[in-house]
Amino acid sequence: MASRRNYYGNIRAPEFPADAEWLNTGRPLSLAALRGKLVLLDFWTYGCINCMHIIPDLKRLEARYPDTLVVIGVHSAKFANEGETANIRQIILRYELEHPVLNDRDFRVWRAYAVRAWPTTVLIDPKGYVLAAHSGEGVFEAFDGLIAEAIAHYTAEGALDPRPLELLLERAEASATWLSFPGKVLADETGGRLFIADSNHHRVIVTTLEGHVVAVIGSGARGLADGPFAQARFAKPQGLALREDQLYIADTENHALRLADLRSGTVRTVAGDGNYGYWGAQDAHGRPRLNSPWDLVIVGEKLYIAMAGLHQLWVYDLAQGTLAPHAGSGREGLLDGPLARAALAQPSGITSDGHQLYFADSEASAIRTADVGASGRVRTLVGQGLFDFGDVDGPWPTARLQHPLGVAWYRGTLYVADTYNHKIKSLNLAQATIQTLLGTGQPGRRDGPEAQFYEPGGLAAAGGRLYIADTNNHAIRVADLHSRQVTTLELHDAQGLLRQREEATTLPLLRLSPQEVRPGPGSVRLEVDLPLGYKVNAAAPSLFRWRSTSPLMRLSEEDQQIPLAGATFPLHQRAMFAPGKGELQGEVTLYYCPQGDDICLLYTARVEVPLTVTPEAKDTEVRIDLAIPAP
Repeated sequence: MASRRNYYGNIRAPEFPADAEWLNTGRPLSLAALRGKLVLLDFWTYGCINCMHIIPDLKRLEARYPDTLVVIGVHSAKFANEGETANIRQIILRYELEHPVLNDRDFRVWRAYAVRAWPTTVLIDPKGYVLAAHSGEGVFEAFDGLIAEAIAHYTAEGALDPRPLELLLERAEASATWLSFPGKVLADETGGRLFIADSNHHRVIVTTLEGHVVAVIGSGARGLADGPFAQARFAKPQGLALREDQLYIADTENHALRLADLRSGTVRTVAGDGNYGYWGAQDAHGRPRLNSPWDLVIVGEKLYIAMAGLHQLWVYDLAQGTLAPHAGSGREGLLDGPLARAALAQPSGITSDGHQLYFADSEASAIRTADVGASGRVRTLVGQGLFDFGDVDGPWPTARLQHPLGVAWYRGTLYVADTYNHKIKSLNLAQATIQTLLGTGQPGRRDGPEAQFYEPGGLAAAGGRLYIADTNNHAIRVADLHSRQVTTLELHDAQGLLRQREEATTLPLLRLSPQEVRPGPGSVRLEVDLPLGYKVNAAAPSLFRWRSTSPLMRLSEEDQQIPLAGATFPLHQRAMFAPGKGELQGEVTLYYCPQGDDICLLYTARVEVPLTVTPEAKDTEVRIDLAIPAP
């Protein structure tokens, strides 16, 4: 990363094109109008896993410097489908972005800033000069200290404008749906069950094959928590694999493998602690760290994982509990050969005929195979390279796909979700051809023989029907494989299970500054600063509740809820800290009133504390300071 001394006063930040299309703003923006702000440009393309990985860093920086830093996403599309403004709008909703996004489909801004790779971030000072640039992940660590120093410097100069930037977010016009960007689907033909990864609702829905809801796995609130179905938490789960009544779940944004016991109705974490890692990274228990697991399949006693973030396939031994890479060197590319030497490109879908693995290598727009034996090989069926894509049926050498995310093996045929072409295709192994089965190639939602889809991401089959996770349509579509008629699965929820999502998702979010503590026994210090002349109502049920027991902090059951009525602040709570990096999550409900008056005011909020537990830290106490606003 370049230092400010190398840039300040020398390179004026190029202005945005006047005719650029903007999202999440309500109006076009210009650097001239943003004078007085630090501006962080994020050059990204929405199918790129590394671009997805830096979104939490961007949100963390936005929360830490809300009045002085403006993040702007410059979307420079790799794939043709990614360049459409309507599709970028869907991804803004899916990734829950709250900053302005410019559609740079012609790469004008990309070229003006001499960008070479996704993601690249560029920091611009309040006077309009380039301050620093960084390529790759690790954005928070790269910019946090520099932004703090720049704020101090420009505050002293009087050059900062602290007024908030008013935005009109795309979510303001989004309507509620039963499903939210479902990513994967799994059909259990023997048991007559369907499992739906309701990804943006952070849960898995269990229905009959006809759509009658029988269970919901997960509270609906984002997080990482084990326990009963109604209390467990996930973060945008994707792939699913079933072994009798044991459902394995790729908890993608928690970088974890979870197991739902369908008989006991409980969830436990098999691997992962919420933090992703690269090449040999381990968690506090010495287990390998996962990185964006996207899909799962079971063959015999082995669970195979499409590990999108590491450009590899991994294998989890169900009998021995061991986890290790199976295929892919970790380098992104399209290279066949022995399992350990082959290069993969963001594998995002995986299936099997019981003998061979088939996977969708999305960034190479490829369908490939991998042997299950340790001495096997990787072979490419369809696909030519990282930048070779299109919509061409026919023989494998000339066929082209565009960022496929899903594959399903059923009765001798391999079905492919050709995601960015909005199609479902069938791959014939005997004839070495691939053909369009369903979809017109245009995004839309239409049933019948000329069906339309919108970036379908997952496939499963049972009873002569193909179940399709039609991601951007927030729906599961069902195709009769004989007639090719498509219908939309109607969910029947007689018990009202889909409505039982945690109310905490509607509460305002209070994100505190990052903290560090040492591993081992410690405490949490809770301070509540009330407005002058106000008190906590001693008769009302004020409460601070930990919404999840983070892997970073273990609490006894009695310490997971802190009554605040009649309390004297600060309050201290015992805790045990485990090494790692993540966040603590809580919820406060506080009734307060003027001295001598029992008429209450109510304050509610979600509280998040970014936390690093490391032996290098000096503190053993996490401090939560709540400043309650005056009426």
